[in-house]
Parts: sequence; structure tokens; C-alpha cells
Amino acid sequence: MKFVDFVKIEVSGGRGGNGCLSFRREKFIPKGGPDGADGGKGGDVILEAAPGTLTLADFEYEKKFKAGHGQPGRGGLKSGAAGEDRIISVPCGTIVYDDGTGEILADLVEPGERVVIAKGGRPGRGNAHFANSVRKTPRFAEKGDEGEEKRLLLELKLIADVGLVGFPNAGKSSLLAAISTAKPKIAGYPFTTLSPNLGVLSVDDQKIVIADVPGLIEGAHENKGLGVYFLRHIERTRFLVHVLDLASGSPAEVLDHWRIVREEFRAYNAMAGDRLPGEEREDLLSRPCIVVGNKIDLPGAAEADRDVRAFMKQRGVPYFTVSAMTGEGIEEIIPAIVSLARENERPAGATRLVSAETPVPVRQRRRKEPVSIIKLQDGAGFRVVHEGLEKILQRYDFEHEDAILKFARLVRKFRIEERLEENGAQKGDKVYIGDLEFDFEPDRVME
Repeated sequence: MKFVDFVKIEVSGGRGGNGCLSFRREKFIPKGGPDGADGGKGGDVILEAAPGTLTLADFEYEKKFKAGHGQPGRGGLKSGAAGEDRIISVPCGTIVYDDGTGEILADLVEPGERVVIAKGGRPGRGNAHFANSVRKTPRFAEKGDEGEEKRLLLELKLIADVGLVGFPNAGKSSLLAAISTAKPKIAGYPFTTLSPNLGVLSVDDQKIVIADVPGLIEGAHENKGLGVYFLRHIERTRFLVHVLDLASGSPAEVLDHWRIVREEFRAYNAMAGDRLPGEEREDLLSRPCIVVGNKIDLPGAAEADRDVRAFMKQRGVPYFTVSAMTGEGIEEIIPAIVSLARENERPAGATRLVSAETPVPVRQRRRKEPVSIIKLQDGAGFRVVHEGLEKILQRYDFEHEDAILKFARLVRKFRIEERLEENGAQKGDKVYIGDLEFDFEPDRVME
């Protein structure tokens, strides 16, 4: 399976159903009241964390997702059916960003977690909704609103208990295969692992998820080699296992690999772009760790092993020697990993980069915004700008008789004629409000 951990998609909620314009007409009831019902709400687009999904690769082939539209209302006070929600499965550990603003919208960690990422449109109201003691036969119904549309960036950061880190060809994949149920691709050349592999170590009542992260090289934080694409996957781990290739050179060269990886952690932590506003996370350098010297069965490894063991003992870092290929030392390292997992239980919310709770919006009193008049160039007319007014008019169906009357009341309420005349509008000039276009006829609108 191809591993993909960055992808952009487009989502749009369903359109709300139109309200119905209808009057009750039955035998012996020739002039029944209005019975046009409301339309159905547009469907929502929902992202759900699914445990069986391990990569974002599916989104390379399908990038646009739409929820179902609400059905129109009908006569007899029969409301339209709501549009079907569109549920999109993503891997656990997926962070959802607004592609335009970069704002984090959700961090889906636990299986089954959901977030409504694009709401469906509000349904239009039928004419039965507008009946009252004064207007007993309203000939007007609303259109449904369009659903929300968003462009999203999805980023996957793996959730694992243990991260295996080290230089390319240090034997991380072989070690993962030796201590867990994973069967990664293994070969004797650098960058065999081109994507993170996950394995599970089952001991007693414990299931420890281990991630084999592709090899790091000097300059990885600057995206050299496989760079920050995989450094990110270490962030959610509880502790780290540094794997050193004891047969890769002199003792000094082996220890240089340890220092370089640690320096890459330090540089990565300092990257300003990796910190979110107000975010406080334990950095990679202070993450609990053990060191494993691998390939002890190869020539020259024993000499490096002595120097590395003394170096780690001096610094109080637990050190083990193994051969992932022959199995030597594997029985000793497994209890050490289990013990470290029990000592470093995952704190609540440690893997979450934003709160799981959706903040309850605080209702604030809406301030009355003024109407703006823009004179278009080359005598093309005037544009009336007012967000609330434009939204209202989107719901009007001007094929209905009472729509013109309701529009006239809005013109008077917002004093649009006076504002147009103040800006030099003359009879016959074109006027635009949102998608609506009409000729300016002062003092005629209420006739």
C-alpha cells in the first residue's frame, strides 16, 4: 500500500431543500389555508477516525466530496427529507487544516471520533410558515441555502507507543520484525524503508505499537533525505529506541550517528513553523529512550560495542546489544521495552494537538452594519453591499407573487433608495445586490 500523509481535498455540504408554495384544495374546502411545508436540511460532510485506515492514499484518487441535498417541501404540510450526510473515513492521527487560513479545525485521534467539517444548508420555509392573522394567504416560500464549501489539508501523524529511530540501514526494520508482528521490507541498502512501518508487541495484557521511522541523515530537519516528512511521525510516541549499526565504521563514527540524530531532534524542535499558537509539547530530546547496538554478529562490531557501552553508561542511558538477524539479545530487549511502556503511560490528551471538544459559540448581539453603495466604472450602475441583505435575497424566489412585496419592504427598511440617490443614482441606472439585478425606479418600489 502506498503511504501518503499529506493530501488536499474539497468538501461541500448539501443544499437545503426549497420551501413549498401550496394551498389546501379539497372537495367541499375550496379555499383552504396555506399548506406548503419546509424543505429538508442539506446533508453534512463528516470526517471520522477509522482504525482500519492506515494512510491517506485513497484521497489521491478522489478529492471532492459532497453531501446530499435536502428535498423540497410539499403540499399537505409534508416536509422535505433531509439530505444524506457524507461520512469520510480517515486514519487515527489525522489533523485537519483549513487550506486557506492554515487554522487547525480538528485532530482526530481516537477510533470513532467525528467532526462535522462542512455543514449542510438551511432549508427554505414553506408558505404555511408565513401565515398569520393579517396575511392569511401568503404567496411566498423560501429557497434553501447552499451548503458550506471548504478546501482542506489533511496531515497524518502516526500514533505509536515506541519510535525506532536511527540512520538508514541501521537495521530498524529487522529489529521491528524480530520483536513484533510486523513484516517490513528488509534489504541491505539505505532507505529501504520509504514509509513508516507499524508493528505490535504483545506481552501479557499489553499491546505496544512500534513505529519504524525511515532513516534520518544529517540535515533531516531541512528536509534532506526523507527529512521532516517522517520526523513528524515521532511526535506522538511515548518513548524512543535509538538503533545504532555497530558494524558501520569505527567507534567514533558509530557515536557520530547518535549525535547527529540527537542534533536533528534539537533543530526540529526549534523550527518555528512546527509550533502551533499556544502549544506546549515535550520535545524529542527529553523523550525517554533506550539505545540498541545492532549487528553485533558482524566483524568489527565488538570493538564499537565496548566504546558505545561506556559512552552510554557515563550518561545514564540504558544500552542493549542485539543481532536482529540471528536473534541474539532480542529476549533481553523485549522486557526493557515493556517496562519502559509501563513506566511511561500515555497521559490523557498527550497525542492530541487541539482540544477534542467543540467550543460552544457565544451568542453576541449583532451590530447593525451599514449599507455600502459602490459606483461601478464606465457608468455600469451601482452595487449595494450588505452581507445580511444579500443572504436574505438569496432565499427569495421572485416567481412568487409576494416576493416583490417582501423585497420592497427590505428596500425601505435599509433605506436603499435614499442611499442610491445620495451617491448620484438616476432613474434607469442598473443596481446589483448580490446576484439580483434591477433598474433603479425611485418612489416606485412600494407601488
